Amino acid sequence: MAKQVSDAMNTNERRAMSGLSLVFAFRMLGMFMVLPVLATYGQELEGATPLLIGLAIGAYGLTQAVLQIPFGMLSDRIGRMPVIYAGLLIFAAGSAVAAMASSIEMIIVGRVLQGAGAISAAVMALLSDLTREQNRTKVMAAIGMSIGLSFVVAMVLGPLVTRYFGLSGLFWFTALMALAGMLIMAVWVPKPGHQVKHLDSGVNPDSFLKVLGHGQLLRLDVGIFVLHALLMASFMALPLALIEQGGLARDEHWWVYLIAMGVGFFAMLPFIIYSEKKRQIKKVFLGAIAMVLFSQLYFLWLGTSLALLVVGAVIFFAAFNLLEATLPSLISKISPAGSKGTAMGIYSTSQFLGAAVGGIFGGWLFQLAGTNAVFAGCAILAALWLAFAVNMQEPPYVTSTRLEVEQAPALTDDWLKQLRAQSGVMDALYVAEEAAVYVKFDNKRIERAQLEQLLASIIGRDR
Repeated sequence: MAKQVSDAMNTNERRAMSGLSLVFAFRMLGMFMVLPVLATYGQELEGATPLLIGLAIGAYGLTQAVLQIPFGMLSDRIGRMPVIYAGLLIFAAGSAVAAMASSIEMIIVGRVLQGAGAISAAVMALLSDLTREQNRTKVMAAIGMSIGLSFVVAMVLGPLVTRYFGLSGLFWFTALMALAGMLIMAVWVPKPGHQVKHLDSGVNPDSFLKVLGHGQLLRLDVGIFVLHALLMASFMALPLALIEQGGLARDEHWWVYLIAMGVGFFAMLPFIIYSEKKRQIKKVFLGAIAMVLFSQLYFLWLGTSLALLVVGAVIFFAAFNLLEATLPSLISKISPAGSKGTAMGIYSTSQFLGAAVGGIFGGWLFQLAGTNAVFAGCAILAALWLAFAVNMQEPPYVTSTRLEVEQAPALTDDWLKQLRAQSGVMDALYVAEEAAVYVKFDNKRIERAQLEQLLASIIGRDR
């Protein structure tokens, strides 16, 4: 029968949540602190051209995209901890290479190495090992908040650190962040008593092609690709526009990002609440894409003074933050039962590829015709995304969960049909190797505790 357990988080779960949130935050800080400063400070490096600076901005995405799924699979074989330690060490080494660089080429090498420390999948798998299903959503939400907060902090802290310690000091700081993450892993994060291959947090090769060919998921993969391409390309143009059109010294850019990220964060909250409570995600999602398009046209046509550029930055980051929060939620809602881990793996790969392409795209456009070319190119890209997304289906308003069961030798297709036929249950998948049932359900019609009771009742009758 289904196992009845307390929903209260235990000490190990709280330590896993706080520790892994910090590891993610420190790593993301190191990754993103360089974005607002490379376009301006990078011009002083030997051999620097706009195209190469753009490549340096997005270079980490190349190795992240190639290695994050293989590293996640490797963690299934040799354990989570060795992969995470190795990834953080590689990231620190890449930061050190960039810190000692005097040429743009070596900065690119350092950024590629930083990206090779691809530990996201391994960290999420460790999270599954250390937390129970009924608490995993809360823990993942905390980690998501830490990632979002680290991005905001990076936009402000990057220009400040570079102002006082230069580009080299910035990269040494990111190396220290990676080493701090290793220390947290060693002294605070609990060691897993056992390792679970969890379909909602890891990639399943058997369902890879099925997920890759899912039309609605593909729309979201394209979306995150374009969103991060726009972000990286924008950071090729916006810092330079603040200097050229806004007359703002590069050492003072931090307060622009503080205002833009702060106001943008609070501006998106009502839309997230509205989209979920009123079940209007598609409308809000398309509206946010339209706002990204508007922000690029605004920069192109109206970004002629510092005040106007700050307003444009607020619009862009409000829309960006809203989309960054909405897209993973859509992946979770749309992916078939037991396929969320695979869907998120493909989604993350698309995100990193977008970052790589966006940096190169922005650098190339700037080299051709300056900041206006970048904003025009980004506007075209956003318009194409909006046209591609407009026919998306309204997503199902469902939640995913994993219910562990004891041995159920009599389990048959008819047994699963009974579960799927219940009001509020949209899909269910039994995985014998895990002795678990993956269920997608509408939590306004049925709660997780009711599902546990229902499952116990069905198994009991079946026996």
